[in-house]
Amino acid sequence: MMAAAGSAVTSGADNNVSENDDDILSPDDLSEVLAAGTKESHDRAENSPFVKDFLRGRIKRELFKLGTVALYYVYSAIEEEIEKNKDHPMFAPLYFPSELNRQDALAIDLEYLYGEDWESKISCSAATQPYVDRIHEVGREDPVLLVAHAWTRYMGDLSGGQILKKVAQRALKLPSTGEGSKFYQFEGIHNPTAFKRLYRSRMNELEVDAEIKQRLIDEANLAFKFNLGVFSELQEIGKDIKEEVQDIGFPAHGEMGGDISKCPYYAAQMAMSGNTNYACQYAKMLLQQSTVQMILATWVAAIAGLAAWYFM
Repeated sequence: MMAAAGSAVTSGADNNVSENDDDILSPDDLSEVLAAGTKESHDRAENSPFVKDFLRGRIKRELFKLGTVALYYVYSAIEEEIEKNKDHPMFAPLYFPSELNRQDALAIDLEYLYGEDWESKISCSAATQPYVDRIHEVGREDPVLLVAHAWTRYMGDLSGGQILKKVAQRALKLPSTGEGSKFYQFEGIHNPTAFKRLYRSRMNELEVDAEIKQRLIDEANLAFKFNLGVFSELQEIGKDIKEEVQDIGFPAHGEMGGDISKCPYYAAQMAMSGNTNYACQYAKMLLQQSTVQMILATWVAAIAGLAAWYFM
């Protein structure tokens, strides 16, 4: 899914990887098994009405705030349980707090969105609570399954999350300096492709048999199900919120004839891996956006002006 990166990645603690690390994948590798075993769940999530609207830029500010609240509770649970189990042999190789932790970034976003007293204004929603409870249960009773929750959230946010950040900033007029969208900024990761390669390689080095792999697939699918529940809850809440929204984002799977290869997340991820076909496809997707077309027109006009000035 994600190809090798050329540069070295430096991560927290003793977790280091260099450009010489092997990146030859097998269908039996845990990262590939999880990707294949959750493809249907991934497709259902990205075809949900809430995600389709988000990709189009049709996101209401109040729903964005509530979604950020849900993420805060989910990541608080994940990171609490990861910290408790950081020395567990099945999770220690995946312990990257300075690179991945999102709780503090989400707290900054919530302060921007709700004000300084944000903690007194938020609560865990009915759909988010079972997700949080399951993460705590796994951390207490079966820490091996934390791998599935960490993989589902962090790797997804490092991939499609960067597109969602741009859509949210445009749709909600969030500051380009990052206020309100700190969640999407992994300041400790300078090369996301290289880091994802590192994370994947560490997953594939874990000693897991067929039974554990299946349990991890089941848990990852459960995580997707919890996320779908949160999306559905937000979609229902949105029906009673009157806000003006406009289409300014990317097309969703529903407009792609069921072809996942046309998904901007998928195209972006494959383009980052060095696949030239998807790089061209992603460029075409970008060129179809009116904002990109306007920026390109401005640059062409500026370059033409400079050329005319130079040859005068």
